Amino acid sequence: MTEITSSAGTIEQAVTRLRDLQRANRHDAALQAVQPLLAAHPLNRDLALIEAISLRHLHRFDDCLARLDALMDRQPGYSLGWQERGLVHIAQRDAPLAIAALVRAVAINPALPMAWRMLEGVYRLVGDTANAAHAAAQGAALKALPPEVVHATALFSDGDLVPAEAIIRQFLIGFGDHPEAMRLLARIGLAREVLDDAEALLAAALTIAPDHRPARIDYIDVLIARHKYAEADRELAPLLAATPHDQRLRTQAGTICVGLGRHDDAVAHYRSLLADLPVLPDDPVNRATRADLNLWMGHALKTIGQRDAAIAAYREAAAIRPEFGDAWWSLANLKTFRFTDADIAVMQAGEASEATAPVDRVHLAFALGKALEDKRDHAASWDYYARGNGHRRAESRYRPEVIETNTAEQIRVCTGAFFAERAGWGCAARDPIFVLGLPRAGSTLLEQILASHPQIEGTQELPDIQRIVLELQGREPDLDHPRYPGTMADLTADQARALGEGYLADTRVHRSEGRPLFIDKMPNNFRHIGLIHLILPNATIIDARREPMACCFSNLKQLFAQGQEFTYAVDDIARYYRTYLNLMRHWDTALPGRVLRVIHEDVIDDLEGQVRRMLDACGVPFDPACLAFHENRRSVRTPSSEQVRQPLFRTGLDQWRSYEAWLEPLELALGDALTTWRT
Repeated sequence: MTEITSSAGTIEQAVTRLRDLQRANRHDAALQAVQPLLAAHPLNRDLALIEAISLRHLHRFDDCLARLDALMDRQPGYSLGWQERGLVHIAQRDAPLAIAALVRAVAINPALPMAWRMLEGVYRLVGDTANAAHAAAQGAALKALPPEVVHATALFSDGDLVPAEAIIRQFLIGFGDHPEAMRLLARIGLAREVLDDAEALLAAALTIAPDHRPARIDYIDVLIARHKYAEADRELAPLLAATPHDQRLRTQAGTICVGLGRHDDAVAHYRSLLADLPVLPDDPVNRATRADLNLWMGHALKTIGQRDAAIAAYREAAAIRPEFGDAWWSLANLKTFRFTDADIAVMQAGEASEATAPVDRVHLAFALGKALEDKRDHAASWDYYARGNGHRRAESRYRPEVIETNTAEQIRVCTGAFFAERAGWGCAARDPIFVLGLPRAGSTLLEQILASHPQIEGTQELPDIQRIVLELQGREPDLDHPRYPGTMADLTADQARALGEGYLADTRVHRSEGRPLFIDKMPNNFRHIGLIHLILPNATIIDARREPMACCFSNLKQLFAQGQEFTYAVDDIARYYRTYLNLMRHWDTALPGRVLRVIHEDVIDDLEGQVRRMLDACGVPFDPACLAFHENRRSVRTPSSEQVRQPLFRTGLDQWRSYEAWLEPLELALGDALTTWRT
């Protein structure tokens, strides 16, 4: 092995040559060649595994296990690493450790014929005939599958999506429909967030093989990812009834309960799962599972206003995994929580460690930004916020041009004449109240105020308008030349009415209180006001607006669970805010009087006056309960959940001024929006 560059192709070629040496049983040569490569590329798992395999064949078992310890610390989900550990323990004649490692390997990646074969042999050696038979059956099932499917499944399980997808697509082209291959392609689609394709593939696979339990479980995962919680609940019920102790199904049940707004039920699911889960401090998978369950339980408790219990759950998650960024960020995201100096030291150590996973380091950076902001160390706070934003923007595929193209198309298509020609279209129901605008602009406060009225029900940020948009865009949309909103011109009156009725039917599952009106608080719906008006012409639309510097800064220091990719760079958020103003002015021209604008600062200054404006727009009488909104104990899922459970305060209006020294680029990028934002 000679010189090597850092290009992926050269590494792959080197790995191929090293494996050829190992197949020729030349392990001394393979070891001599791989070690300088590892020195140059210490995080490459293929090279690390090759080194471990050669060390095992050379009977250097202690060195091999030390290398595997380092590898599995970095990548605990790497199935071939666990398989290799199992093989080392077999060579050492340590059956219990061999079984533990091989079980871990097949739990991560069930498409490992060697691991099942070794498990069968070790189980028979220790007299465990039942588990030996199970391992033999799993091995036989793999033998019954086409080798391409087995190979692609193994690659997918270890995170190698590109070669897995290439192999399985080629197989399906030649073979035709094959349920397991279709399931694998759907799982790749789910991993890539191509959710419509994944749903269609799994539905087709289940038509061919309706008793394919793993495919049905994957189908439930896709329905959850598409926010089709009611459908997911129906699919899950018979599986859970048949196997009530299945951990994966019970976890899905908790997620579905959250999606349907049944947060008390979700808490019960998570508590039950934690009670049944053994505590294995030396098992990284067990630690991760227990930490995740505590995190999810904390989210549900926060939503229903049980703040102290939520804090306890988040702290437990962080105690299990001190580098668990999401647990620390969830504490910060309570907004009213304050970190101790000891907390900050733990977070700083985790954020600085190269051993911490990138996603955890991002969460820790944002959490530290909030922790140090509360301590008024604004320079250090901004440094962490900037670090977190930089990492998120670097991994983001966000392109401002896509949003601006969509905005230009909305303005071109959705003219006053367009709507005049379609007067009287859509579903006449006045049930929905759309509260929209930018994130962190005060929409949660408006929702809390309105939901305190006895005739209005608060739900959550509903994805249903976005789903209709996806249908109108069509499969595999060209984001640079979008079909939507142009496709709205192709709708008939009956189709527009059906879309409105479908929206009401799909959102009914969230209306547990049965009030006549309900709130949909998805902020990004401001981009689709034309569609909303077309299909629901009597719905109330409220634009929640906030002064641009305060709004943009608040977004820059917020780490969102998903979406809102425009919030991780100064230029992006400024361009988005300006695009928002441009589009809202268009709606005012094309649909005059259709949107009620509510300024956050005006709500702070004149609560009762703004409440009366909103209630008049909704067509309901004034109710003093709306002024005591902070006493409403309803579920709130957004980052402002704890803030809206307190009386109004002015302290948050000018928080950005503490960071003024670093925000000059934002002011320049916002330009005249700083003076024209109210109009």
